[in-house]
Amino acid sequence: MGFMVDTQNQGGGEHSWGFLRNLVRRKQVDSSNGTSSKTHHHHQLAKALTFPHLIAIGVGSTIGAGVYILVGTVAREHSGPALALSFLIAGISAALSAFCYAELSSRFPSAGSAYHYSYICIGEGVAWLIGWAVILEYTIGGSTVARGISPNLAMIFGGEDCLPTILARHQIPGLDIVVDPCAAVLVFIVTGLLCTGVKESTFAQGIVTTANVFVMLFVIIAGSYLCFKTGWVGYELPTGYFPYGVDGMLTGSATVFFAYIGFDSVASMAEEVKNPQRDLPLGIGLSLLLCCLLYMMVSVVIVGLVPYYAMDPDTPISSAFASHGIQWAAYLITLGAVMALCSALMGSILPQVPVNGTITTGLCAAVLAFFMDVSQLAGMVSVGTLVAFTMVAVSVLIVRYVPPDEVPLPSSLLESICSVPFQCDEENSSSHVGTSIGSKEPLLCHTDASIVEKQEAQGGWVPNKENRRKLAGWNITFTCIGNFLLSYAASSFRLPGVLRYSVCGVGGLFLLVGLIVLSCIDQDDARHSFGHSGGFICPFVPLLPVVCILINMYLLVNLGASTWARVSVWLFIGVLVYIFYGRRNSSLVNAVYVPTAHAKEIRPTSRHSLA
Repeated sequence: MGFMVDTQNQGGGEHSWGFLRNLVRRKQVDSSNGTSSKTHHHHQLAKALTFPHLIAIGVGSTIGAGVYILVGTVAREHSGPALALSFLIAGISAALSAFCYAELSSRFPSAGSAYHYSYICIGEGVAWLIGWAVILEYTIGGSTVARGISPNLAMIFGGEDCLPTILARHQIPGLDIVVDPCAAVLVFIVTGLLCTGVKESTFAQGIVTTANVFVMLFVIIAGSYLCFKTGWVGYELPTGYFPYGVDGMLTGSATVFFAYIGFDSVASMAEEVKNPQRDLPLGIGLSLLLCCLLYMMVSVVIVGLVPYYAMDPDTPISSAFASHGIQWAAYLITLGAVMALCSALMGSILPQVPVNGTITTGLCAAVLAFFMDVSQLAGMVSVGTLVAFTMVAVSVLIVRYVPPDEVPLPSSLLESICSVPFQCDEENSSSHVGTSIGSKEPLLCHTDASIVEKQEAQGGWVPNKENRRKLAGWNITFTCIGNFLLSYAASSFRLPGVLRYSVCGVGGLFLLVGLIVLSCIDQDDARHSFGHSGGFICPFVPLLPVVCILINMYLLVNLGASTWARVSVWLFIGVLVYIFYGRRNSSLVNAVYVPTAHAKEIRPTSRHSLA
């Protein structure tokens, strides 16, 4: 049976179609052994991390400003005494993403996290934007944390004026800019530590994280004693448990959700884990569980010590202890805050595992921390995380229902490819509708019309593999569109009532139809051999990933127009970089796509592969 190779040299009307095809070309994953293919000039990262290292990374990257600073603002403005419930709901939401991360990190244990998974499952264009957004997240996230360390560090030395002049904050004359040398120095120190080696840096982070956990346990135990002694005065209020209503508690959940975003750092370290199939899911799950329990217990205690309306928004925990006359405890907690923020700073820069990436991110974060008050950019940190969480959930659906059935090989193997007697069938010629926007891959096989006929089964009919994949792909698309419309309508209170309810109804219909169809059709058998096997399997598919997408989209829509305006500038720059550089220098520029079933017949004849 014949085949043809579609060349990259296109002109005229086909040029735009060739550009769109570039956006959906996907990276190879070797299903025979589960390792992502790499070019030989790339160095394999040292596998030095074990399960305790991942717990240290996950907890150290997660616990930081979320518990030491955020609790005061959320309790005062949104949750009130229901702060612990806000953390619980946010933790459950994060757990849904954690399940998706756990499966993909087991299947594709390579550096890159959401960027890597999206490149394999969705396509190069989406992966590029995710990577671009995550770079922004890590850089600004590191700057934000660094700017938060210096005031707490100053408190330990007796106040802001007690820091050495060379480290103290100064305002540039004539400009409304306050520089923070201490923050920049801390970023440089952490960057240098990370460049010494991942094992050494995670060991240091483990020490800091352990000390931080003990400080939080002190807060829980000592705070509980004070609460029992004073009668939990923070809960004895005429406003009740929900002073801002259930809506306020849910709004608080959306805010404190970002206190959980550090666990994806564990997935970013996948290529350096000795036993990724076992350790990655445990590291992600247990670090998230530990953080959620600590957050909730601290919230219960702090709200009981001080009425929510009397909390200090900047130093809520230390101020609560100081109000009860325990000043030495306030200093201890401030020290814990400094250690937690240092650990979170390491977690922000650590995922840039190659030395060059670590140094570049560290330099940019240091410059931002020195010159800028990044409080206005805080929402931008969340955009990259939420977009990554959404794409990871979509990738799980793709892996289960429409895993890529073609792999890219170098054009230098074209002669070898032509010499292999392909037998195209329905299993290796299925469509990519919904997963690659119906793209025509470079290698196309002509199939017989009889292949796509409906099959009879038990008195009825079931779609064959090609039609089932088309059906699954379109319904994955429907669920994503429905989730967006539903999230937008639920958050747009300024829309006219009729329009808002109409959009909500259409979105709900798309979501319901897509979810029902995905629940009724079979998942693809190729999922068992796509990537590593024997690792963690996400439960309750398709319901869990679809709910995860809905929650993440709701949070994205609620980030506000000003945040999206700033993020759009960065994403636009990323699009320009891809158009003029990325797509032309991709390792898949001249790739030839062959069916997965026949790739094994070609690979033994060559040592080449594509990243």
